[in-house]
Amino acid sequence: MSAAVRGWLGEQIHTRVVGPDAVTRRAELFETSEPGWFAEGAPIRRVHGDASMFVGGLRALLFQSLHPRAMAGVAQHSDYRSDPWGRLQRTADFLAATTFGPTSEAERAVRIVRRVHRRVVGFTVNGEEYAASDPHLLGWVHIAELDSFLTAHDRFGEQPLVGDERDEYVANSAVVARALGVLAPPTSEQELRDQLSAYRPELRGNREARDAARYLLVQPPLPLAGRAAYGLIAAAAVSLMPVWTRWPLRLPWLPISEATLGRAVGDVVTKSLRWAIVPHANS
Repeated sequence: MSAAVRGWLGEQIHTRVVGPDAVTRRAELFETSEPGWFAEGAPIRRVHGDASMFVGGLRALLFQSLHPRAMAGVAQHSDYRSDPWGRLQRTADFLAATTFGPTSEAERAVRIVRRVHRRVVGFTVNGEEYAASDPHLLGWVHIAELDSFLTAHDRFGEQPLVGDERDEYVANSAVVARALGVLAPPTSEQELRDQLSAYRPELRGNREARDAARYLLVQPPLPLAGRAAYGLIAAAAVSLMPVWTRWPLRLPWLPISEATLGRAVGDVVTKSLRWAIVPHANS
């Protein structure tokens, strides 16, 4: 029975995250002799292959929305409301291609993203000009993701990074960031912290960011049966947001319950996801 449940749940997750052609796409990325950008034991593979990415990815979306110019690009050009699963699948495919795939697929994924970025231009509600290909905005999106993935993996990952592995993960991620057009991505954890501090004066909540947060946390594009599990992921993601981000995004902050219940449910949901998507010989 457990094997049947695991198989069903794993299939549901892969269909939602990878898409209907999950089997074909897996073969293209994993069943090849062509080398990729990162060696088998690279920290980036450990982080991006862990179930904690479900929490880290949602935390990244919330965190990224705090930059008004980056959020304007999402609000005005993204299909995150009309086609949320398609957007998730494209993001997941990019991470899989650049982290685990052969070099040809990683380069192809980067070309696609850069081509899309060239079309994402406009003005914020306050009249500020933005362009998704702007290296400064790309830098913010990168470090917000990097901080979120690392934070989620620290808390919910099966095998958290220690010592030099942490700097190596940041350096691994810089390879992808440079390919996308980031001029000086951090290559160590300290550089990541320094860059986050440097962007802080530019960050603030606005209506677009709060609408996105409400949609992601309260109105997820899921049938009623799936909302309970998603709610656990959302609670875990919010529990990892810095305190100073709570008011700008109108996120709840309950220090005691987040330190206990919020993180406990995060443990439950990531362990459940890991159980579903990672086969074990004794299952």
